[in-house]
Amino acid sequence: MAHEIPCWYLRGGTSKGPFFLARDLPDNKATRDTVILAVMGSPDERQIDGLGGARTLTSKAGILSIPADGAADLDFLFGQIGIADARVDTTPNCGNMLAAALPAAIEAGLIAADGGTTTRRVRTVNTGVIAEITIVTPDGVPMYDGDARIDGVPRPAAPVTCRFLDTEGSLTGSLLPTGNVRDTVDGIEMTLIDNGMPVMIIAAADLGVRGDETPAELDANDTLKARIEALRLKAAPLMNLGDVSTKPVPKITLVSAPRAGGTLGTRTFIPHDCHTSIGVLGAVTVATATVLPGSVAFDLATQSEGDTRTLSIEHPTGEFSVEVGLEGHRVVRAALLRTARLLMRGTVPVSPSIWRGPAA
Repeated sequence: MAHEIPCWYLRGGTSKGPFFLARDLPDNKATRDTVILAVMGSPDERQIDGLGGARTLTSKAGILSIPADGAADLDFLFGQIGIADARVDTTPNCGNMLAAALPAAIEAGLIAADGGTTTRRVRTVNTGVIAEITIVTPDGVPMYDGDARIDGVPRPAAPVTCRFLDTEGSLTGSLLPTGNVRDTVDGIEMTLIDNGMPVMIIAAADLGVRGDETPAELDANDTLKARIEALRLKAAPLMNLGDVSTKPVPKITLVSAPRAGGTLGTRTFIPHDCHTSIGVLGAVTVATATVLPGSVAFDLATQSEGDTRTLSIEHPTGEFSVEVGLEGHRVVRAALLRTARLLMRGTVPVSPSIWRGPAA
């Protein structure tokens, strides 16, 4: 008989995926990953036999637990699930799925909500980044209906406020892992930066594109994608990331002058397909680069003044606003708005040939 694993399926920002409690999954990492791959239907480019949505943004999962060290209120382990390959990558952050972690934990009974609103410190175990998350919880339960809108999601919903703390060098060890604001790799100038997400920032024009193409147009440009991947493989060791041929980081963001009244135009590859918007921590990192004199993004961005600025990062389906606090040209805090929604709660059956459950 199949073992039933409790599961809460949520949209977080512009991503979605199942959330599990760590205690409901195998302790052994290899077995745990095999279970998650089976749940998602990987490896299969359609993920027809699982919960995966056959796209990078919809092939994600979260694992929740209470920290033993007291450093945060909730631990969130993010997994990027391979689609055509059997891989669960817990290396990167995901700010979109992070936005759904607190409501998922409350839905699962792992955390008790407050009345009105609930604020908790959530640690992304992958990199140790801690964010202060606030959600709306009238009567002590998450509320999903509301008036907050984010580009890339068709319906308004209740706001999820994310305040990021100490995100510099999340995977690379420093904001600028090479020590330079600008580097040249294989003849292409780029800014290699990590403020929550390692990103290679390149001027779109330097790769022969405008920067306002649709994701479908860029995905169909095989020459461009091959060039980007070649640059990524060469830049990653400079960012202290080593061989990334099987990893989703660093991300690549092509930047251009804004076209819709924002701060900067972007097209982001994650890493081989063009994102229909931009990731949360990717947006924080790109926003950081826009206020860093000498960076590739700084040269193309519309600049503003003040120690607190709202930077509008344009992307294929709209814009992403990031509020940054500055000390000089250094970003010392970042806050942004996301939304989340519970899509399903229940159990996922796992074949006994994969795992018979904790009793076994």
